[in-house]
Amino acid sequence: MKSLLSALAIALPLVFSSWADAADIAPKPLYRDPVFDGAADVSIIYDRGAKLWKMFYTNRRATMKLPDPQDVEWVHGTAIGVATSADGVRWRYEGTAQFPKACTDATLWAPEVMYENGTYHMWLTVVPGIFHRWGVAGAEARIEHLTSTDLSKWDCEGTVKLDAGRVIDPTVIKLGQGYRMWYKDERAGSRIMAADSRDLRSWTKAGDGPVNSTHGEGPKVFRFKGHYWLIADVWKGLMVLRSDDALKWTEQAGYILGGAGQKATDRAMGQHPDVVVDGDRAFIYYFVHQKNEAEAGADPRWNQRTVIQVAELVYQDGQLVVDRDADLEFRLRAPSP
Repeated sequence: MKSLLSALAIALPLVFSSWADAADIAPKPLYRDPVFDGAADVSIIYDRGAKLWKMFYTNRRATMKLPDPQDVEWVHGTAIGVATSADGVRWRYEGTAQFPKACTDATLWAPEVMYENGTYHMWLTVVPGIFHRWGVAGAEARIEHLTSTDLSKWDCEGTVKLDAGRVIDPTVIKLGQGYRMWYKDERAGSRIMAADSRDLRSWTKAGDGPVNSTHGEGPKVFRFKGHYWLIADVWKGLMVLRSDDALKWTEQAGYILGGAGQKATDRAMGQHPDVVVDGDRAFIYYFVHQKNEAEAGADPRWNQRTVIQVAELVYQDGQLVVDRDADLEFRLRAPSP
């Protein structure tokens, strides 16, 4: 009996350790919306009050089966979904965000959330209504700025004025004593533009043109391994740009997440990412259409469904590379105060 107890004393910690290790491996999919199964365009922020990671995302109505296959109503009339996680790996649906009607509308896309000096700032793409075709009259997207002290109750701060219509998908970082925003300008050939601000409210265009000639959307800018990086969705994978000053950019050859992964639910290109840098590691959260899954054979609208995946960005020979098929074990840590 004594020898049996000794053996158990050795074995049990190993069993529990294995369970703990397995729990840290990111599942595929990482997250899917339980209502409409159309989670996309995530922005991830640490909730300092609740001590949880919070994911805001475009809540596409992907389960709609419209008679006209060209009808894009399902990507309009969208709320912003919310999920929470203690570690960035296991996520729980928390419903949809509630915003003031005074500065929002029927269609909400691509939230970008930033914490600065005790306040959470959100830049939200707002489309005034529900439309059935892309680019029709009246579908003038704009960017609204909202603020919160708890990531639940939001106040309107005003429309971002950029002397351009059809601007969407902002991303913002602190740069020196001010801030810089990148966004998609549909009237500039759907290229990525930049603007500067001293107070997060008044913005002036930075430079005379786009960051480069490539068409794209959903930019995400962050600092990692001594460089600034801009990753954007170019509809055949994700473009990667590198910079030393966040103004002049060099495009990396090829696109990351451009092909299909090998694992179920990750078998299409990665789109519209967010990146969380945790110390010397960086994690890219992206969405994937489900067109290549088995269910699509029986359901012609299954391709509308999108799920969230995560992979690690690895700095290698001056570039960022991703292995989406590798098992990823991690836990996001709370950021510094």
